[in-house]
Amino acid sequence: MKKPDMKQPNVVSGKGVSSSKKERVLKLLCHLERISADAMMTDVEIPRQLTADILHILRTKKKTRTHVLLESNGSNNMEVILTSLQNSLDLETTLNILCILCNLLTVGWRLGVFVAKGGTGILLQLLITAGKESPPNGELMFHLHSLLAKAGPKDRQFGTKARLYGALNVTAKLVKKSWLLNNTKLLLPCMRVLRVYSSNLLNVVALTKIGLVEFMLQLVGPYRRKTTREFDLALDTMEAMLRTRTSARRAVDNGQVPALLRLHLDWHRNDTQNRHILVRKGLLACLINITKIKLGKSAFIEADGMRILFNSSAECISRDDSHALDPVVNAASAIMLRCLPKNQLPLLKVTSAFRYTPNVTAEAMAQLRLQQLTVDDKSNQPAVDDVGNESDDEIEEDAENEESTEDPHTVNNDIETIPEDPHTVNNDIETILNGFHPKEVSGRPFEELRVYERFFLELSDDFQDFNIDRPAGVSSTPSSTLYIQSPAVRGFVARQVGGGKGSTAHSACISKALGLQGSSEKVMLRVPDMVPLPLHDPDLYVEMAKGTRSVHQYSEVAYPDYFGHITPTIREPIPEKVYSVQGSKIFQDIERLIHPNEILDKVVYDLDNPTSPVINNDGKSLKFNSLFESGNLRKAIQVRKNEYDLVLNSEINSNFHHNWFYFEVSGMHVGINYRFNIINCQKTNSCFNHEMQVLMYSVTEATNGRPYWVRTGTDICYYENHFERIPTEAEGKKRKPYFTMTFSTDFSHKNDVCYFAFHYPYTYSTLKMHLSKLEALRTPQIYLRQDVLCETLGGNGCPLLTITAMPDSTSDDHICQFRNRPIIFLTARVHPLEANASWVMKGTLELLMGTSPLAHSLREAYIFKIVPMLNPDGVINGNHRCSLIGLDLNRQWQKPSPELHPTIYHTKGLLQYLAHIQRAPLVFCDYHGHSRKKNVFMYGCSVQQTLLQSNVRVSSCNLREDPGYLTLPKILSETAPAFSMDSCNFAVRKNKESTARVVVWREIGVKRCYTMESTICGFDQGEYKGLQIGTRELEEMGAQFCAALLTLKTSTSPDHLLDLESDLVESLSKEDKGIVEKHSAKNSDKEMEEEDEEQDEADYKDNGEQDEEEEDHEAEYENNHRNHLQETAVNFNQLSD
Repeated sequence: MKKPDMKQPNVVSGKGVSSSKKERVLKLLCHLERISADAMMTDVEIPRQLTADILHILRTKKKTRTHVLLESNGSNNMEVILTSLQNSLDLETTLNILCILCNLLTVGWRLGVFVAKGGTGILLQLLITAGKESPPNGELMFHLHSLLAKAGPKDRQFGTKARLYGALNVTAKLVKKSWLLNNTKLLLPCMRVLRVYSSNLLNVVALTKIGLVEFMLQLVGPYRRKTTREFDLALDTMEAMLRTRTSARRAVDNGQVPALLRLHLDWHRNDTQNRHILVRKGLLACLINITKIKLGKSAFIEADGMRILFNSSAECISRDDSHALDPVVNAASAIMLRCLPKNQLPLLKVTSAFRYTPNVTAEAMAQLRLQQLTVDDKSNQPAVDDVGNESDDEIEEDAENEESTEDPHTVNNDIETIPEDPHTVNNDIETILNGFHPKEVSGRPFEELRVYERFFLELSDDFQDFNIDRPAGVSSTPSSTLYIQSPAVRGFVARQVGGGKGSTAHSACISKALGLQGSSEKVMLRVPDMVPLPLHDPDLYVEMAKGTRSVHQYSEVAYPDYFGHITPTIREPIPEKVYSVQGSKIFQDIERLIHPNEILDKVVYDLDNPTSPVINNDGKSLKFNSLFESGNLRKAIQVRKNEYDLVLNSEINSNFHHNWFYFEVSGMHVGINYRFNIINCQKTNSCFNHEMQVLMYSVTEATNGRPYWVRTGTDICYYENHFERIPTEAEGKKRKPYFTMTFSTDFSHKNDVCYFAFHYPYTYSTLKMHLSKLEALRTPQIYLRQDVLCETLGGNGCPLLTITAMPDSTSDDHICQFRNRPIIFLTARVHPLEANASWVMKGTLELLMGTSPLAHSLREAYIFKIVPMLNPDGVINGNHRCSLIGLDLNRQWQKPSPELHPTIYHTKGLLQYLAHIQRAPLVFCDYHGHSRKKNVFMYGCSVQQTLLQSNVRVSSCNLREDPGYLTLPKILSETAPAFSMDSCNFAVRKNKESTARVVVWREIGVKRCYTMESTICGFDQGEYKGLQIGTRELEEMGAQFCAALLTLKTSTSPDHLLDLESDLVESLSKEDKGIVEKHSAKNSDKEMEEEDEEQDEADYKDNGEQDEEEEDHEAEYENNHRNHLQETAVNFNQLSD
């Protein structure tokens, strides 16, 4: 037969592939395309010969397969192959085409083309047709399932298609038949396809009903020295099928729980060389899925599963190679912990041991009840149980930090005012943008705001009554004396001061406007050493503590607060993670529940016994105490000789938030390792799972000349325990678990008095003492005024500081220059737990009151308005997050109440007053602490960043925004070693609209409005990488922030500002371009490598692996937030073009 004429296709020669071979393949495909469906049915020899020739070429010339699909008409070539497969009625032709596809589909992008052209649907149709034959053709079934195993994971709808086509039963029957006939060649691809089917939950239910779970259990069977691929797939598929409640119930009904336990015990006893740990872990994973339902837990207990797993785990732990068996022990512990009966905390009530009734009006009380109901309702939102699984390490909804980095897949749900269809351009985009842009709110009338004039005397004073002439040659440097009672301590401090060494100084960029020598380019100025200033006086601290009002009316002073804290000369590294700790600690907890007779259960401290919380003992137990300022420990129970369960006190007027602890321990012995378990933590994960240690202060060490907090603790971990919290009515019926934070330590001195704390304590009385000592540092050249902004609910004053430089003279020009200085507004410590924010503020205040040229330039440049502690009551009473009425003050900025939230109400009033007189701050920054993320970073406000992190698509003309909000963070990233630009985020989330940062940005109109978050843990980048954070780094960060402000000042002239921000955008754009080029080159190289490789195994991943891919993507997004900044830079470049 004469072949029809065909157009010569365009051919591109490739390395190692002859043009003649490519031309012949393309000619054969063109000829195959011209054969109609009717012709294929009438004359089968031609398509059979054509497909055989194509297959021969592809097998002999491997690279030809790539060029078949890389040609300009490569997509059509795939269509030709699939159309021919669909029309073929000849078995040999069909097998040829399937073999062609097997040779082509060896690389991911080719599989994508295959799926996009409907290849999986055609294969499923062929599978159904072939399954109707009796018996089905084995070779045909082999090739069909091999292709489905490769292409199925690439098709998101594959599971649904397979169920609708009816392919599940065909494959299931074929698996059973192949196993009975011992046809391992066909069994393996069929098992792979079953595994892909089981990634769909509805498919799992259907497969369970036809007995596939029982069949997989038969395939697994008892111990064998060598496992096969079929065995591994059977175990993996069985685990996946037991994910649903239906399959779990069926497994229980069919008695599979005892069978799985017998198999586990059999493999445990015979696998003495630990060669099959994955098999043992897989069997336990099946039990984990079954015990998720109540029926499964009951079946597990009835089958004596607790004893079996406990004994096998104990044997694993006792072995010399126990580290290798950690996955098995952890899985067994998780099952036992899940099946143990849940207990309530050993408390009479979960609400705080202290109660406070605010003295407010009936209207304010009604508002309070409404807000508390709202808080209860929000606390009922589901939390991610990410303990023990770092890939799920998602920061939950602000249980402690002001901001959290978003999940990139869900961020659009938190965006304010986005269109219903986020994938289309909204016609009324101005409405969206107006929702983001700063907007003024009428709020309080100016006549009412004029009450705040008295806090801004510097804006109206003519200084006629001040003698501000500066005598030449007079030094204002204060004496360096640190007052501490102990002579040993005094001598130690004198040595420190005499050495002239403080924390390591770091450079800050400033311009020659400071009077430094150099060119017009920026020069480096070092932040002055943080030499210990005379800011601690034990006697003064006691006097200040006497005036501090607490709910419990504390009468004691903690030794660390009395002696003070000096930063150690040696920085403390982050310890290496020990992965076996968590499983062993959980196992020990289970052991004491299984053998309760061995537990002492002796209460040694109890705040619920107000007359005598410290219970007398016979000297065999430690003594505890927390009745001092900022202390938090409610109950201590001795459970073993050297082990204690500790219960934290919830926040006053609340039953939430158990994280902050600060307590005293005494009566210890040397050489004994003590274990402490805080058993009522509520967060699903903690920095203690990421190598952070607790802090300890030894009184003996302090009196011997070492008065400082040190990191301590071994075997530290954080995990879910067997206690559960009974929900309130507003929370619904779902009960929530508690979590345990455990650590072990020993003591260096017998009968010492030691203190443990979550972070370096910084009390309200310490702040008052520091402010009093700062007042003594004032020189005639420093303008310092301390006011009491308001009184808190607890009757404590909220201090307000004003710091600047005195005018050079009383001349009109100098007074005018003085009044026109830009205002910097700083706040801190709205959340009591975030003591690190107070240490940062301490560094800021000490630098501003110092005598260095940098401090002088800062005072000359700005007027600083500072509220150093927004929540004194919470700090005093040892709260974690809230005020005395159980509300988060950083969620009250939109509509604060003068009665319920006085500090927020009046701080906002100050800002509103400044806005009314056209003196809005140049920078507003709220100091916070973050207990999850490492390093120091900022959150800001940007319309562009918010839209870029959502799915809202708008044209660049709608996205004009001044990039000035990036300037200060960028300066800090270049000058402060603790600062990380990668961790910064400038998106505005809807659930943050009532925070200080967002409200001041939107209502006051402050462009540079930030939250600065300091880690509680440590650093993973830069100069401090691998170190735990200390007060040295925190105070240094406060000083570095000020240095960055000075750089900002010298760069904010109209011309200079444009140049600086242009350089910023350009640098980000270059960085973005480099990453894109690198990424493209990497992908190109990877493609070329894949084209030269054979892939004989099925290219698929199970559902669990897909989840890991998504979780890895989320982690990559969290750790590489730089991409958002780069996208912003690209948009800025487009705007400038």
